[in-house]
This record gives sequence, structure tokens and C-alpha cells, in this order.
Amino acid sequence: MAGTPSISPTLTYRDATAAIKLLTEAFGFTRVAVYEGDDGTVMHAELSYGNGMVMLGSRGTGSKFDQAMGPEPGPTGVYVVVEDVDGHHRRAVEHGVEILMEPTDQDYGSRDYMARDPEGNIWSFGTYAPTV
Repeated sequence: MAGTPSISPTLTYRDATAAIKLLTEAFGFTRVAVYEGDDGTVMHAELSYGNGMVMLGSRGTGSKFDQAMGPEPGPTGVYVVVEDVDGHHRRAVEHGVEILMEPTDQDYGSRDYMARDPEGNIWSFGTYAPTV
């Protein structure tokens, strides 16, 4: 199980290709796998960050998961641990990401910021690293 995340948030997007571009270029995720249908629809994608992973795909594929998510899922909130919050924030801003909260020192010791992707999902990035 080493190297395998126990929990992987899974999101659906109207434009999964644009979401992959945003997550890799603006937020620094690494593209692990992208499976497309014949028409270019993203059937399934896996993007990693540190030892975590997020999975995503296109809405309207007709899969059981797509059906369960409904026509307008979300927004979803995802928290990602980063070492350099201010640097990560600068990168997101340079890529035109909507920032909801600038980097802020929290009472519980974390420094974090919050952003919204073009489809309404909320992404929080901070130094707080919960332990299992």
C-alpha cells in the first residue's frame, strides 16, 4: 500500500481537459494518467500532488459514477498540503486563478489560501498536514 493514497477525491467537469490544464499548470499537479474516449472526452484522469491524488473525468459520459453525480455536481472542496504557500499562491495568480482568500496565517498554526476553479470547486492549499 506504500505510495498508494487511501483517499482520492473524484470530481467531474464539463471541460475536464481545461481542468487538467489548470490543475497541472496553475496548481502544480502531475499528470499520472488520462484516458480519453474516441471523441476526446476525458473518461478518467489521475493527477498527483505529493503523496496524494485526485481523479477526474468529463460530465455526460453515461458511466455509473457520472449518473450518480447528476447533471450539476459540486461544488466540491479539496485541501492540499503545500510547503510554500506564498509561492504556490503566486503561481496560481500568474495563471489567472480566482483567489477567494489570500495567504493567511491561521490560529491553529497553518498558513493557507483558497481558490475557485472555473467550474466552482474550492481548492485550499496550506501548511496544515493532518496525521493519521
